[in-house]
Amino acid sequence: MNIMKPQWLLCFDFDGTFIDPNNSTEVDPLLMSSLEELRAQGAVFAINTGRSLIEAMEGMHRCGLRDIPDYLIVWEREIYQPNQFRRWIDYGNWNKKCRKDHLKLFKKNRKFLNRIKLFVEGQSKAKWVASSDEPAAIIATSDEEMDQLCELIQKELINSSPKNLSYERNSIYLRFAHSNYNKGTAAASLGELIGIPPKNTFVIGDNHNDLSMLDKGIASMIACPANSVQSVKDTVKKQGGYIASQNSGSGVAEAIGHFFN
Repeated sequence: MNIMKPQWLLCFDFDGTFIDPNNSTEVDPLLMSSLEELRAQGAVFAINTGRSLIEAMEGMHRCGLRDIPDYLIVWEREIYQPNQFRRWIDYGNWNKKCRKDHLKLFKKNRKFLNRIKLFVEGQSKAKWVASSDEPAAIIATSDEEMDQLCELIQKELINSSPKNLSYERNSIYLRFAHSNYNKGTAAASLGELIGIPPKNTFVIGDNHNDLSMLDKGIASMIACPANSVQSVKDTVKKQGGYIASQNSGSGVAEAIGHFFN
């Protein structure tokens, strides 16, 4: 882990951004060299992903990430750092509060979620997913079907107004979550914990669940690769961020070059 006093925080989405989903066994060489240069100058970097901790570790191992990130945000909300044995442990008290609030949230909104579950299972081709790790999630058969499901869920949220219940979407995947915990609030909390302000923070992502961190209130430097969904490109453009001309890791390296020369 970087032992210098942190000067900048670089926060990357993983799938589709840091790595190319069509070639997930490699990290762009220019991106890796850019990170090495910035780390030598006091930058720390975090992977901010919707994957679980185990899935994130598997993904990083698969792509041969030479240096583990300084921090890891998983489930779009939990913050971890590696200990001296390179095992990922909770960073600060954020995760403890996050888990407690989610337990209360799902218990309180059981009836609402059950209505959504019945619709998904009875009137769509999508799959409802529920487990101890993932209490309420949906896997659609296509982006178009997920678009329709999101419209329905949004209407139900407006009509029923369940307190603090929200959702995070990445392509055909959706998980319900507490509205106070997402990629944006987790990135902001990490910045506060390590003493790096938004003006020294860089974030980049490509999909719907990255929108919460692609915000000038979270980071002064926001960007997206060329393969990003249109809503992400629109959000980045509206805030004066940088839309790379290249996809995934190559686009990330391009965006880093734009902001850090």
